[in-house]
Formats: sequence, C-alpha cells, structure tokens
Amino acid sequence: MDMKNPIVWLLVLMVSLGGCASSPDVDHSARYTLSQDRAPAGDFDASGLSDALPVYEEPRRAGNKSPYKVWGKTYNVLSSNEGYVARGTASWYGEKFHGHKTSNGEVFDMYTMSAAHKSLRIPGYARVTNLDNGRSVIVRVNDRGPFHGDRLIDLSYAAAKKLGYQSRGTARVEVAAITVRPDGTMTLAGQPFRPEEMEAPVESGVVASGNMSGDNEALFVQLGSFSSRDPAEQMLSRVRAVLENPMRVRAIDTASGRFHRVQVGPFANEDSARRTQSLLEARGFPQTILLTDTH
Repeated sequence: MDMKNPIVWLLVLMVSLGGCASSPDVDHSARYTLSQDRAPAGDFDASGLSDALPVYEEPRRAGNKSPYKVWGKTYNVLSSNEGYVARGTASWYGEKFHGHKTSNGEVFDMYTMSAAHKSLRIPGYARVTNLDNGRSVIVRVNDRGPFHGDRLIDLSYAAAKKLGYQSRGTARVEVAAITVRPDGTMTLAGQPFRPEEMEAPVESGVVASGNMSGDNEALFVQLGSFSSRDPAEQMLSRVRAVLENPMRVRAIDTASGRFHRVQVGPFANEDSARRTQSLLEARGFPQTILLTDTH
C-alpha cells in the first residue's frame, strides 16, 4: 500500500472512524447535541396508550457500563434500582431520535412508553408523576440521558403527552423506580407494588357516577392526585388564589400507597360543577375531571 498517496491516507482514516462507531465503548451521547427535536406530524392521541408493563428481565451488560463519561463529566450507574426516588425536571425526545438505537441496543420508538435516565440500571421501570397535575405513567427505562442542564429524565414523546407537558417541553416530576423480582413481585421506591392498583385517572369531563349512591356522596371537580402531600397543598394554594369555592386535599389509602386528591366542591348539581370546571380552565387549570366522592 502506498501510504504516501493522500487518497490512501483518506481511506485509512475513514475505515478507522467507521470502526470506532461500531465499538461498544463509544459514547453515543453526541446525538443530544442536535439543535432541534420535534413532535410527530399530526395530532397523536396518547389517551388510549397503555403504560409499560413491568416484568423481570435478566441483568445485562449493555448500557450499564459504570462509570462512564459524557462531555467530560463522569456518571455512575446504580448497582440496583431498589428504593430509588427523586424529583427534578423531565424533558422529552421524539422524531429526531425515532428509529435510532438506545444505549442498550434497542430501537427508540417515540410512540411507546419509554425513557432515558443517567443512572438507573437498564432496562428498568419507573413511575413518573407530573407534580403540576398529578398524572402518573409507568415507563421502561432503556436509554441514557438527558445530559444537558439539570434534567432528571427524558421521556418518549408519547409518555410526555400522557403526562400533559409535551407542548411546554419540560415538567416537574417525581421518578420512583419499580423493581421486579424473578418471582414477579414488585416494589415501587422500595415498597410492595402492583401496577394494576395505581390510582387510574378518570378521563377529563367524565362523571365517575351519574347518580349519588348515598347521602355522603357529592360531585367534586378534581385538579390532581399526588402520592405526596406537599405538591397537593401547593396546588391547593394556587387554586385558592383564583377561586372562592370550598376546596380540600383529600387523602385516600390504596393498595399501592396513599394519594392526595386536590378537589373543589362539593357541588349540588352537575351544572354548577361544570361552570366551575370551565372557570378553572380559563384561569390556568386545564386538566380537571368531574367525579363523585365522599364529603
């Protein structure tokens, strides 16, 4: 081979770069330097999309190298996701990464319930709760990131839309890891958990029970349901600043833990509840539901 020939040198350089791209130790985080991501064209309806179903998966090496470096900063992968819970900012990623490989070699699909995290072992599962509206989803963590700013987690576009923040780009969230054992039993942030017992959100605008089944029941407009009381109280304070109706934080216990419902009411009839619901929407609370609850 004539190494004095500049064309030969160019070919050698190209082969060398191509070899790096296929190496398992290559840092693929450079894709996050793309200037713009975007949502899919059209109005994607995520309302009927099911959460990721946590299942036991054998530990893998793919995507779990620790420590690892991105942009000169060192990150460590957890030895176990058991008991992990944290709060921070969530972002989302979509069309520009759709169809590309994730950190553990799978293909990213923006229409599925998945996520990227810097330190959780992958693949893994987590419940992500939007602290501004109380919505929760379960996602499968199969990627690394986000590596810019102070962001805690990157959700797929579909998961972000289910949480109601896709148009804003980011949201304040709580991330609680779901650990699945070989026998199928699960924990959520270290506590026993069954996904089917998560408090399911009632679809917006639907009355949970058309008729009052007892003297102790009435109609309420619910603005959110939180696993922690603090964000519920914060939302209640925001509502009190724009509305004079009776309102409350109602704590309920379920098999998967305690939830704190932020509710306005009770209302004597559906018409008055609907009027308040419209007023709340006009004053910056678009994600309300109408339901029957005890008072």
